[in-house]
Amino acid sequence: MLIPFLYKYLFPAMWIAYSLYWWAISKNVKETQRRESGTSRLVRLVLIVCAFALVWLSSVPLPFLNERFLPSGAWCFWLGAAITAGGLLFSVWARRHLGKNWSQAVTVKEGHELITSGPYALVRHPIYTGLLLAFVGCAVARGEWRGLLAVALVFIALWQKLKLEEKWMRAQFGEAYEAYARRVAALVPYIV
Repeated sequence: MLIPFLYKYLFPAMWIAYSLYWWAISKNVKETQRRESGTSRLVRLVLIVCAFALVWLSSVPLPFLNERFLPSGAWCFWLGAAITAGGLLFSVWARRHLGKNWSQAVTVKEGHELITSGPYALVRHPIYTGLLLAFVGCAVARGEWRGLLAVALVFIALWQKLKLEEKWMRAQFGEAYEAYARRVAALVPYIV
């Protein structure tokens, strides 16, 4: 009885708890000095909503996307759940470490600080790393090709955001950010 319940509700519960936490702490931030365009944010939102649809719907209209790339089995679900939880927790750690400098959109804050410690010593964009990892976990749990497409959509959305954020951080912090970028990878430690 417990296992079917977990299969049905564990992933939605993790994502809902994550979203509620994010919403609850989103008000305690510094004033915005500069913000990305609404169009840029909308494109990212559409990609991420499509990614969620791919991993959460029971099937999609393109049958080949419903085919498995991993064998069916409980191990896919539990491994995916562990990866998703790890990704979400890594993202939360990064958000807490960033403190009042955080924003949902790409922004420059009043008195913006360059944070390079904690998870930011591992990757320059640990919130994005955590989100990507969480979607990888969802893809593993789903075990179908559409999960990998969802990861690709999230990667595209976050890479677009990352590129703009990198540009603004270089303009804001100059050589300090350049040195940080030479020392620390953007998304995957020591690789990307």
